[in-house]
Amino acid sequence: MNWQLNARAAQLLESLPGAAESLRVAVHDFPGGGRVLDFGIAAEGGLGAGLALAQVCTAGLAEISLVHGEIDGCGWPHILFASDHPVAACLLSQYAGWQIGVEKFFAMGSGPMRAAAAREELFQKLDYRESPEVAVGVLEGRKLPTAAVFGFIAEKTKVPAARTTLLIAPTASVAGNFQVVARVVETALHKMFEVGFEVSRVRSAAGTAPLSPVAKDDLAGIGRTNDAILYGGRVTLWVRGDDESIAELGPRIPANSSASYGEPFLKIFEQAGHDFYKIDPLLFSPAEVVFHNLDTGRVQRFGQVNPQVLKQSFGL
Repeated sequence: MNWQLNARAAQLLESLPGAAESLRVAVHDFPGGGRVLDFGIAAEGGLGAGLALAQVCTAGLAEISLVHGEIDGCGWPHILFASDHPVAACLLSQYAGWQIGVEKFFAMGSGPMRAAAAREELFQKLDYRESPEVAVGVLEGRKLPTAAVFGFIAEKTKVPAARTTLLIAPTASVAGNFQVVARVVETALHKMFEVGFEVSRVRSAAGTAPLSPVAKDDLAGIGRTNDAILYGGRVTLWVRGDDESIAELGPRIPANSSASYGEPFLKIFEQAGHDFYKIDPLLFSPAEVVFHNLDTGRVQRFGQVNPQVLKQSFGL
């Protein structure tokens, strides 16, 4: 199916410039083409900006909201994510799979523009690529992109810079913090993809994760947002097919399947010498995953939340 992810995201963007003041975001048009929406660098942003950012990340294929929850008896806001098209919303759009480094600029790229570039192996395996008229991307970074960044992205997506819009927020901002925690279902699907589960079997998905406190800097923000999902994320998947493969692969999906599990992420990162590639990739997934088999009616649950590590990470 041609999801037209970039076109969907572009429709979501139509109202954003007019709502910039209420969302506390800033709009920058580059001479010669390209538009940047600042969600948390010079602009303050907020919860509404975070919600808008998360919705653009998923090309509008998910319902995302703030709901009441608890951490070990303490009332705490959680992000609720639900989608009837989770593979398209999460893997083809939301996943931050594109490292963008141009001159002195670096950011993690996500959103529909990834499907236009199709640089990741994931797109070959899922047999998907777009040739859109416009490109929309989300960047997790601390500096506004330059004209050189737009040129690089245009080269890879084959969409002119003048028809490219980039939304950016650092992790240590209200909006950036929100959009990262909203990836709770995406982390489950990506882990399933990596361990060999046929993700096309997933028909619907829902998940929650505690909205981590905004950290004082981006490194601490990376720690807290990861902990929100690793130790507090809960995902439910509605799937089709056999129960045996779920029973076999299910134990490998939650975060506790990793030997690195059990400490706040910043401590794990320090033990890895501040090298993400030395961290066990099996760690990056929700704390708990529940499968509802639509064909057999069986329910299988793997993993569990860990409020003690969450409290340590969040300063509770």
